[in-house]
Amino acid sequence: MAEDLKIMQKIFDMMQYAYGALAQFPKSEKFALVTDIKRSMDTLLERCIEAQKKYYKKTTLQDMDVEIMKLRAYIRLSFLLGFLPMKKYEIWSDMLVEIGKMLGGWIKAVNGSKST
Repeated sequence: MAEDLKIMQKIFDMMQYAYGALAQFPKSEKFALVTDIKRSMDTLLERCIEAQKKYYKKTTLQDMDVEIMKLRAYIRLSFLLGFLPMKKYEIWSDMLVEIGKMLGGWIKAVNGSKST
C-alpha cells in the first residue's frame, strides 16, 4: 500500500515539472500537443487513484501502463519537433521511467497475489 502512495507522489512531481516545461511550448501548440500531453498526464493520475481504490486492480494498472507509453511518445515527439530541450526531455523521461518501474513492481505484486 505504501508503494501506491509513492507512485502517486512521483506522478505529482512529474506533472509539476511538466507544466513548467509545457509553458515554454510555442503558442501554436498550446491547444494541440500541449493539450494532448496534459490529458494524458491527467488520465495517468486518474488511473492511479482508481487502482488504489479498486479491489480488482489488474486492468486499471494495465491502463496506466498504456498511458505511460502514450506519454512517452508525446514527450519524444515534442523533443523531435524541437519544442522540448534535450535536458528537459531527459529529466522528464527519467521521471517517466521511474514511474514505469514502480508500476511494473505494482503489477507484479498484484499478479503474484491473486486476492487483489
